[in-house]
Amino acid sequence: MDRLKVMYISGYRSFELGVFKENDPKITVIKKVLKKEIQQLVEEGLEWVLTSGNLGIETWVTEVVAELKQEYPELKLGIIYPFKEFGNNWNENNQEKLRMAEQLADYVEAVSHQAYQSPSQLRNHTRFLLDHTDGCLLIYDPEFPGKTQYFLKEAQTYQQDHSYEIRLVSMDDLQNFSE
Repeated sequence: MDRLKVMYISGYRSFELGVFKENDPKITVIKKVLKKEIQQLVEEGLEWVLTSGNLGIETWVTEVVAELKQEYPELKLGIIYPFKEFGNNWNENNQEKLRMAEQLADYVEAVSHQAYQSPSQLRNHTRFLLDHTDGCLLIYDPEFPGKTQYFLKEAQTYQQDHSYEIRLVSMDDLQNFSE
């Protein structure tokens, strides 16, 4: 396997984890796991982390990468939205989180330059991420379904014809890490 230079990192949305406050202890555990995983990847040659700006794992990834950049200034962060005006219908607090994430990012772009119109924009976004990354790190456990299952399924199909690495961090992994 070639070195992983670009990784898509995603996972559960905050509501799927039952996280509704900034001081939820689950966030601390998740960020520590993300930091450990990303640090290892950077030491193996990772250059870019991509996310799509969703609340939850993806928001926390942007914070972790920003922190890691102090130690690894060469690490870059990209936010690739599925469509223009992503998150515009969110409440003010969540829109602020998105703006903060954008400020931490080295690159912000949308796959579709139109506002949301159809699920095909989401499929095109997934395809774009698969075509432009060497692998993905998902904080996701198939035993606890969530929206990430759609990306995972596409990634597994993609993997059949492409060299693509899928790394999963399960609920057990998180649990073991927190103990």
